[in-house]
Amino acid sequence: MSKKSKKSDQDKIAAKKAVILGTEKRSRMPLVVGILCALLIAGAAVVYLNQSSVNPSAIASAPAAAGSTSVSFPASLFEDGKARHFEHTDGQHTIRYFILKSSDGIIRAAFDACDVCWPAGKGYYQEGDHMVCRNCGRRFASVLVNEVKGGCNPAPLNRSLDNGKLVIQVKDILDGRQYFNFEGKV
Repeated sequence: MSKKSKKSDQDKIAAKKAVILGTEKRSRMPLVVGILCALLIAGAAVVYLNQSSVNPSAIASAPAAAGSTSVSFPASLFEDGKARHFEHTDGQHTIRYFILKSSDGIIRAAFDACDVCWPAGKGYYQEGDHMVCRNCGRRFASVLVNEVKGGCNPAPLNRSLDNGKLVIQVKDILDGRQYFNFEGKV
């Protein structure tokens, strides 16, 4: 018997012994694939949840001093085109609204509610150049926010630009409280 043949027989015996004893080398590929799939699913879930529910950390209180008649924001805050959600509390109701710079370069403001879906209390989230109703899923181009009203369109909120600041009158914010009065609504 040649040395090569003898070594091959020994390798076969060692391989059989490893299988029987459970000490054979196993591929880690299925484990790696499983972990990558789990991470991908978790990431998709995070993205979905961020789009389908109000993200409390993304809502800021309006920067108004007590007794102030207006709230103002630096216009530069909206340069990135991302919608920012804000709240104003009048003691009884928390009124939510959002501000964004639309694709045509205009800073727009609207209540986080509409004439149709407001009883659901879900508001809107941004997806690209659209605001999407969390209740019915309708999409609204950013250039129409604060321009079109009624139906499921985001209810417009008056605003003005003054010396590089976006200014909203508190009385205009309070005019939207009917969208956030959930007393008696099921």
